[in-house]
Amino acid sequence: MKKFILDEIDHQILDILIENARTPFTDIAKKLLVSAGTIHVRVKKMEDEGIIQGSTLTLNYEKMGYSFIAHVGVFLDKTSMTQHVLDNLGLIPNVTVAYVTAGKYNIFCKVRAKNTADAKEIIYKIDEIHGVSRTETMIALEESINDKKRLMHAIFKDI
Repeated sequence: MKKFILDEIDHQILDILIENARTPFTDIAKKLLVSAGTIHVRVKKMEDEGIIQGSTLTLNYEKMGYSFIAHVGVFLDKTSMTQHVLDNLGLIPNVTVAYVTAGKYNIFCKVRAKNTADAKEIIYKIDEIHGVSRTETMIALEESINDKKRLMHAIFKDI
């Protein structure tokens, strides 16, 4: 499979879109001193190659009353229960991320809650899923790093 080559303009386009996926192509074109058509064509190519996949909206859950974050390590009775447990975790809306992992836990989850009492109820729901033997919970005190661009810049340095 041929590797898609990104150039500096592609890098700058991605930089702008990572910051705000809703930035109009005309605004990007003005910043980069190219035509809006150029931006449209390049973004379309990156979408076709699978480099850009959709666009996202970032919600501020704290402003909606969900400022408590816990990370829950899930131990399974049997690894063959993984998909069943994932399916059931998907039914709990407060489980916002779940990874199948190698190492200490079989599954590692991010949970958003209103407060400790709410988190406790969510963790109890996780514990009740058939196939879960136990959980370990870590409370996030603050999110110190959430950098959407750093890895992309490092990748571009390697190109």
